[in-house]
Amino acid sequence: MESEPTAELIRAQLRRLRLHAELSQEEFGKLVHFSGSQISAIELGQRPFDRLFLKRADEVLTTGGLLTSLLRLAERYSQPNWFRPWLEAERQAQQLWCYHPTLVPGLLQTENYARAVIRADDMLSDDEVERRLAVRLDRQSVLSRSQPPKLIAVVEEAVLRRADESFRGLMVQQIAHLLECVDQPNVSVHVIPAEVSTHVGLAGPFTLALGNDSGWVGHLENQLNGTTIDKDGELTILISRWESVRSEALPHNQSALLMKEVMTSWS
Repeated sequence: MESEPTAELIRAQLRRLRLHAELSQEEFGKLVHFSGSQISAIELGQRPFDRLFLKRADEVLTTGGLLTSLLRLAERYSQPNWFRPWLEAERQAQQLWCYHPTLVPGLLQTENYARAVIRADDMLSDDEVERRLAVRLDRQSVLSRSQPPKLIAVVEEAVLRRADESFRGLMVQQIAHLLECVDQPNVSVHVIPAEVSTHVGLAGPFTLALGNDSGWVGHLENQLNGTTIDKDGELTILISRWESVRSEALPHNQSALLMKEVMTSWS
């Protein structure tokens, strides 16, 4: 999805980089598997570009990922107003505490799992699914930055076991990814076992972020949008609920063993 005026900036940078590389539109088109007329149409704004095209262009023009980075910025700032404060809190977080009663948290989803979750909304076009997927995967880069936040995620055992025959391969991949994540010193995943039938977290998903100097910020999700929480009284309640949810979950090693047991039961 293109966003103006960022799309104009991307097209201008594409043309500048192509000319700097002393490539005609026809020559550059052959390298990225496009015709010269298609390249001309993209540079003039008469034809849309997508992530795959920009990735090829970055590789051919040795930009260091400039064009795809500009696209990520466009996607980030095309997010709805209600979501932007939380994205900023997430990017600046030193700590992230996340609980979801029905899904693997977005920051820990594999590409295939995330695509399946987003695609479950049959009102979304394929292009919109891929756009939302790209934004979700881009958000995960916060965990691999030079000074990443400490992420503690709590998931339900039922979430890990929710898979029919056609979905099991995807879930095996997802659980394997969770196990890889917890090998990182800044990521912990704790599982609430199925025998814990009720607890306060089942009322809905929430995430808490602790910034450098801004204190705690919370985020609540619902079917239509989300809410960023920054009032002291509401944050006190969310932190208390987090502590309650976290106390129901298994310790690190037992959680990892349970995840491995789920994978083994399907193989």
